[in-house]
Amino acid sequence: MIRVYSTPLRARFRGLTSRDGVLLRGPAGWGEFSPFWDYDDAECVPWLRGAVEAATLPFPDALRDRVAVNATVPAVDPATAHRIVATSGCSTAKVKVAQAGQTLTDDLDRVAAVRDALGPAGAIRVDANAAWSLPQAADALPRLDRAAGGLQYAEQPVASVADLARLRRTVTVPLAADESIRRAADPLEVKRRQAADIVVLKVQPLGGVRACLELAAAIDLPVVVSSALESSVGIAQGVALAAALPGIELASGLATVRLFERDAAPRPLLPVDGFLPVGRVEPRPMEPPRGEPAAAWLGRLDRVAALAGLDLTEVLA
Repeated sequence: MIRVYSTPLRARFRGLTSRDGVLLRGPAGWGEFSPFWDYDDAECVPWLRGAVEAATLPFPDALRDRVAVNATVPAVDPATAHRIVATSGCSTAKVKVAQAGQTLTDDLDRVAAVRDALGPAGAIRVDANAAWSLPQAADALPRLDRAAGGLQYAEQPVASVADLARLRRTVTVPLAADESIRRAADPLEVKRRQAADIVVLKVQPLGGVRACLELAAAIDLPVVVSSALESSVGIAQGVALAAALPGIELASGLATVRLFERDAAPRPLLPVDGFLPVGRVEPRPMEPPRGEPAAAWLGRLDRVAALAGLDLTEVLA
């Protein structure tokens, strides 16, 4: 069974105002295939493998029945940032920075508002999505660290692994690698160059829960499991990974369904007291795919399945 979903977002996130994707049902349950539209078909292959794994295989054994998550703060004004965190129930917040069209002052004010909402004991992490140059990051991070009263880490402040390694030797803020893992030909380069203190793993872009468990073991650095802005069906795959990782201590970035105006599931996977439960998610009944957006997704699905050597009719039966 194949269903297409689409929803507006409550605030612009990663440059997006809406989110869409495909849900696949197989013998084990539902999986999600929702690569961003700036990914070419070849880059989408691991996303499809992750969806097929979720639909056809049981999740790995869980070591815990719930996982701690962070509140996610888009590049919004300080008052909105304060409200998001204050109503989240989370003790950790990830704040988007380096948004196109905004300034460092905007970022500093947003981070200060988040600190006020969290109080002194909460943890703040920032995510620049590789938008800074090396000099910009070296200037911004100490200032953001002061505004936050101490940052837990900065996620992918610069684009290249080489610059990430140089920056790590320049600033005292711990660095996390995201794009340098999930969009890299060689994700282990981060470890060889000692370019990060933490790695961010996202289930879909890396080919599924089991592939992420293998990668985490190979990199052997602290892990944060994060969302690729999926519906609750895809978020459940991330929760399954976080629940199966031994020794995970940092809150996962999986509370992003709050950003959706309308989730694909009748009971959205939203945190309670800063935690998400482990388990499968059943989407709401949906009409069969139709119209131009659905046709675009179904065509993409067919092309990517051909590249992956997958007969979806057979594997999902």
